[in-house]
Amino acid sequence: MRLLLVEDEKPLAKVLKKGLEEQGFTVELSFDGEDGLFLAQNYAFDVILLDIMLPNINGLELLQTLRKSGVETPVLMVTAKREMHDKVTGLESGADDYISKPFDFPEVVARIRSAIRRSKGKPMPVVEIADLAIDTNTRVAMRAGQALGLSSKEYDYLEYLALNHQRVVSRNELLDHLYSASYDFDSNIIDVYISNLRRKVDRGFDRKLIHTLRGAGYRLANLGEKA
Repeated sequence: MRLLLVEDEKPLAKVLKKGLEEQGFTVELSFDGEDGLFLAQNYAFDVILLDIMLPNINGLELLQTLRKSGVETPVLMVTAKREMHDKVTGLESGADDYISKPFDFPEVVARIRSAIRRSKGKPMPVVEIADLAIDTNTRVAMRAGQALGLSSKEYDYLEYLALNHQRVVSRNELLDHLYSASYDFDSNIIDVYISNLRRKVDRGFDRKLIHTLRGAGYRLANLGEKA
């Protein structure tokens, strides 16, 4: 999942970025409101972690501008302010959640994952498709009760497909949400990962769950196909 972190305290921002990347997120970092607004309006993100006190454009103004322009990406407000008024203002401006500094990192990760799931219509941490279960908290996937042994990036692909399983996901969408804008990838990288997932998720099962729709993309679904 691709996350935009807008935080002007550079030491904190860099620590958060590193920690979130270790948790499997692809993180784009911005240190001011003007740049953060540009990124949020022009690139695809699954969630935005947004400080209120920012140079150029503050976080509340940034959020209000995003919502008025139709950007529905989940936003978690982060600030040192603890007054109830600030929390109410943030939520009424379109924030999905509110985190006060200082905070515990595991709580931040849990809130981020919860916001992403809710935005996809999946409030529970375990997403189930037929006999496939993806635990978005532990980042473990199992089929028929057996762990699949996925690499971190393989899990990223599977989780994104699972959270969007009601529809077809295009190749460009996978690139936009699973890789940073600066990532230098091979042209066949998606084919490699989808092939790996098919081998680990579907091999040995009559019912195939990973489907390719030629010219459109991929879908993770129980469509009743046989080997």
